[in-house]
Amino acid sequence: MPAPKTESSYPIGKFADLVDLTAPTIRYYESQGLLKARRNDSGRRYFTEADIKWIKFLLHLKGTGMSINDLKQYVTWRAMGDETIPNRLALLENTQADFMKKYREVQHHLEILNDKINWYKQKETGKTDSQEPFADYLNRMGHEE
Repeated sequence: MPAPKTESSYPIGKFADLVDLTAPTIRYYESQGLLKARRNDSGRRYFTEADIKWIKFLLHLKGTGMSINDLKQYVTWRAMGDETIPNRLALLENTQADFMKKYREVQHHLEILNDKINWYKQKETGKTDSQEPFADYLNRMGHEE
């Protein structure tokens, strides 16, 4: 009979590399209750594949702009069980709404950047020799500053 498959474990340095964070950041997340390290017989931290998946999920939330305090609240509610699903859902929906607002702002900034690049390229390539101010160009393109 084959031996049972054991889950891979990683010391903090390797874990940090795998999730593209630093060991001090991992320790900080642990101190904030976002991540729970296990300890081996000599007391050294180690992490598992499940921890990799968990931290990657937290980093996705953080990437949307969720604050550490909101992450901590999410983790607390998650640990409390399914009765907190409405709370978690509301938190995620609020995060989503805030993120979408910022996303639209970033898209607008990119649109203006692209317009400016195109405006300069037209001047540089001689497609236009207009002395049209950029703001007028934007208006003509249907964009606003």
